[in-house]
Amino acid sequence: MASSSSIAVRELPLFPLPEVVLFPGRPLPLHIFEFRYRIMMNTILEGDRRFGVLMWDPVEGKPALVGCCAEILQFQRLPDDRMKIWTLGQQRFRVLEYVREKPYRVGLVEWIEDQPTEQNLQPLATEVEQLLRDVVHLSAKLTGQVIELPESIPDLPLELSHWVASNLYGVAGEQQALLEMQDTVARLEREAEILTSTRNHLAARTALKDVLKDTPK
Repeated sequence: MASSSSIAVRELPLFPLPEVVLFPGRPLPLHIFEFRYRIMMNTILEGDRRFGVLMWDPVEGKPALVGCCAEILQFQRLPDDRMKIWTLGQQRFRVLEYVREKPYRVGLVEWIEDQPTEQNLQPLATEVEQLLRDVVHLSAKLTGQVIELPESIPDLPLELSHWVASNLYGVAGEQQALLEMQDTVARLEREAEILTSTRNHLAARTALKDVLKDTPK
């Protein structure tokens, strides 16, 4: 029997973006101004409004092979045929081959999903969420700003793993590695490592700040 990832293969217009990794269920607003991508978006809007977002690898000088499909939810036309679009991440995919390169890339892709598991992921997901709350609390204390997590954080472990990964800033390479994982446990465990390291770093800085604050002038 064919796996679910190999059943659905389709052509998909591809949109490479530097330092941007889209995850399922996450929003991505875009400003479309390049001529080739204006052509692409106008074509997509006549169809199913879906295209693939791939992180552009500046080191390799080419897009990553694993990305996330984006669906256009709303759009606004601007002067000179520029466009603002609001998209939402859908399924992840792997590029099998490029069908054409001009005027924009179109790839033959297969959908990919995390492997099913019978393991109870809730304790690990709860740990990740608590680490995230610790990081937010320490960040707020360190900066003196009010920082709160949204109430819409996903409860389900898979969706939570995508949410956390999408909110890691300045580490596109790490995000890409998390996107490519097909093991929810491995993704959550890696996020726990990242958040633990961040929490420890912030705790040390916060403690130092408190010591300096209490030191007599």
